[in-house]
Amino acid sequence: MHSLLQGAFDPALVALVAALVIGCAGIPGLFLRKPGPGQILSVAATVLAAMAGVPASLQLLFSQTTTTYFLEWSLPFGPCELVIDPLSAFFLLPVFIVPAARSLFAIGYWPAAEHRTTERGLTFFYGLLASSMAILLMARNGVFFIMVWEVMALSAYFLIVTEHERENVRRAGIVYLIATHTGTAALFVYFSLLAAQTGSFLLPAAGSLSALSPYAAIIALAAFIGFGAKAGIMPLHIWLPSAHANAPSHVSAVMSGVMLKMGLYGIFRTLTYFYDPPLLWGAVLTVCGITSALLGIAFAVAQRDLKRLLACSSIENVGIITTGLGVALLGVSSHTTVLVYLGLAGALLHILNHSFFKPLLFLGSGAIIHAAGTREMNLMGGLGKGMPRVGFLFLVGSVSICGIPPLNGFVSEFLLYLGFFSQLKAGSLVYLALLAPLLALVGGLAVVAFTKLYGSVFLGTPRSSEAVHPHEAGVTMLVPMAFFALLCLLIGAVPQLALRLVSPAILSSYPQTALAAFPAEYGAIISRLSLAGILLLSAAVIVTLLWRWRLGKAPAASAPTWGCGYQRGTSRIQYGATSFSELAASVFNGIMRQRVERPKLTGLFPRESRCSDVPTETLLDRVIRPLFSMAGMLFSFLHRLQHGLMQVYMLYIFATLFILMLWAH
Repeated sequence: MHSLLQGAFDPALVALVAALVIGCAGIPGLFLRKPGPGQILSVAATVLAAMAGVPASLQLLFSQTTTTYFLEWSLPFGPCELVIDPLSAFFLLPVFIVPAARSLFAIGYWPAAEHRTTERGLTFFYGLLASSMAILLMARNGVFFIMVWEVMALSAYFLIVTEHERENVRRAGIVYLIATHTGTAALFVYFSLLAAQTGSFLLPAAGSLSALSPYAAIIALAAFIGFGAKAGIMPLHIWLPSAHANAPSHVSAVMSGVMLKMGLYGIFRTLTYFYDPPLLWGAVLTVCGITSALLGIAFAVAQRDLKRLLACSSIENVGIITTGLGVALLGVSSHTTVLVYLGLAGALLHILNHSFFKPLLFLGSGAIIHAAGTREMNLMGGLGKGMPRVGFLFLVGSVSICGIPPLNGFVSEFLLYLGFFSQLKAGSLVYLALLAPLLALVGGLAVVAFTKLYGSVFLGTPRSSEAVHPHEAGVTMLVPMAFFALLCLLIGAVPQLALRLVSPAILSSYPQTALAAFPAEYGAIISRLSLAGILLLSAAVIVTLLWRWRLGKAPAASAPTWGCGYQRGTSRIQYGATSFSELAASVFNGIMRQRVERPKLTGLFPRESRCSDVPTETLLDRVIRPLFSMAGMLFSFLHRLQHGLMQVYMLYIFATLFILMLWAH
């Protein structure tokens, strides 16, 4: 155990203190009467803590050491350990980076002077959420893990229902609460079986358990349900679209960019326990991952709500990460170290990439909603003229999430492609090559979804009066977005740096994947990829500068857009979000089950009518809600037993005791 004097400059202690400072950052604002100073104090504390926590996490990551602290408690669940190893240090990076950027964004997006009734609680629970996620990554006692997990879950709930006066927000909060506690129930089973297997509530060391034990399959299944529900893996994703859509945008940025990763961390940590996982585990993860990726982006294509589209794309990206973990697990089962390294490198790097471009997009959506006053993409249009900076930064995020070079989303997906095709040379697990066209289809649908998003929001002409005069975001909103955009560009241009970040986490969990097992040819490919990215970025900058120089010399002129022969063209002639994606969405309509309304036109002069395509949450609306309604009907007879009469309740107790006495006799 480290003493305070011995660990005064210990990076692990710095990371722990930074996490606690972030958790306490919102407390002063609860007691200050004047709105504003509490929010400023919270921002300053969070940013300073992140500036200390990120270097400490990097030092812990590259030193490849494990630091352990003991928490003194009197609970009968064994010693409580806080451990920071390279895997925890890697996941700590987005935990420190994203909340700090979000807190700065909140000054302009959710100022205390304009949101007096909600800002204090939002700031407090936001700090609690970020702190609980950081401590969760250090927890090594199962009971303590569950405690911190519940703090994280409840903090997220109070953040989701910030605008609780709206019915859809309350409904989203209830769905989230039910889903997250269903996952927590599975985690109770998970930690109980682990304790029965190891004889202690301390989490097992890497490679210390056998998958042949009688509890192993149930432990793996409970981990998949408990952690998968938090990560949003299909079909455990039911809470995610509505929660992300109805929470404030800067809260959605943290939930998508960081909180989902806590579920993925739990799955990753569980997989490291077993030294002999069967092929079936990897196959299940791979199938669930690629299914989540494909269906998640298919649902995103059909959305009209800006934030719901981003939420569904989070399901897609979680699916890509899960696919990488499944491929790596197949490599562990087949003793193919190259496949293990490429699968884990692709998954972990995509975790990092998603932690950068998804907050960029959610923060951008907050700026858009702040300017346009709506989340409905069919009511936007032409915002690029009034919000050029937000439009450019949002474009960077859109290109990144589509996996297009030279930005960061391409690098992590490229590693997965290398893993798929590496098995063609090896002659084993050759069926993994079939995942390549599926992942390519996911990328193609992502391009459709974000072309639709960017085009319907920023291009064309305004489709509503609110979109006619948009205003550019303030400096406090633009700086965090620019920071994330810069990180996307940096990783895309220099992927070797990103690989250096993920390698220590891989080696600490799977030492057999030594860097010597990474073929030199793949290293050369990554180097050429970096060079191509730098050249592409340089070419884009040069072309942009030349274009602007030429426009500056040309005489200015304006003219209406060609209206395809219509003499009185209006904004209703142009493609909207729904019409743009109608054909692509119709391919998956058997799964999405959209509510489609089409007008019936009769006569020479038909009356005014409307048409709409509304995507539904298939699993939630068509399976889970009917089951809950049926259960409510089946148990409705219990209401008849509640008369409110004390003598009747005493009769129930007497009858119960009499029956128990007869049964015992």
